[in-house]
Amino acid sequence: MKTYAEIVQEYKKRQRDTVIDAIAMGLTYMDEIAVDTGLLEETGLLAELSESVCGALPFVAIAATEGTKVLLGRKPGATGLADGAYRMVKTGAAMGVGSVVAGAAGFWAAIPVTMGVRALFDRYRSKVLTGLRVQGRIARLQELNAFLRREEAMDTSGAPAGETVPAVATVE
Repeated sequence: MKTYAEIVQEYKKRQRDTVIDAIAMGLTYMDEIAVDTGLLEETGLLAELSESVCGALPFVAIAATEGTKVLLGRKPGATGLADGAYRMVKTGAAMGVGSVVAGAAGFWAAIPVTMGVRALFDRYRSKVLTGLRVQGRIARLQELNAFLRREEAMDTSGAPAGETVPAVATVE
């Protein structure tokens, strides 16, 4: 079982990943803002290239960070794959909602909405994981309780309750 200090360290590492994902998504929206304000010409090669690169940037950053953790041995491969998939789904959903809001209200409104969607995903996952941890602890306590009851049921001779112990004949 993990110690409290190990759990705190794990959550601190997750917060760094959230910052990396947020910066990558922010750069994606900065590209759109630059095009809207006229900083990049809509017809130029630079605009097309930046749009392609910035759209894929969050996913590349996620794959790179999770892959690095697996290669350095900080995470098992299956855990890295699952965490990477979750982060990519969360980022894709946030960018999708952000695109809808950007089309309706503008890019300045899309950034806070995108961050809000990411926060909702994290909050939901946290609550689900907390529920699973509580269920696991309840099951462990029930097993411990059953074990203690079995131990109580044993009499002093070591035989389970309800079984008869053969009498020892004494010779006088």
